[in-house]
Amino acid sequence: MRILLVLLALAACARGPAEPRAEPRLVSPAEAECRAEARRSPALRAVMREVNPANPENLDRIRAERLDLETRLVAECLRARGQPAPGGVEPVQRFL
Repeated sequence: MRILLVLLALAACARGPAEPRAEPRLVSPAEAECRAEARRSPALRAVMREVNPANPENLDRIRAERLDLETRLVAECLRARGQPAPGGVEPVQRFL
């Protein structure tokens, strides 16, 4: 009985595998402004209105659409300001 209690206590304290933390990327002031502008855009808000928390497939689709749209809006904003887009490789186009 005592062993069972010890095992249950250890199991309650157990953690999942540690996820490696990504190095924070330095963001220029222009990119920060463009990212904030993209997050306030009506197009992004329209995508977020389609979220259905009860449907995991919908959440995955909306997450992918939001990421693609936000990335595109930031790149367009930076291009309009004459700044290079971050990264250097075009994001993969996902066809769901």
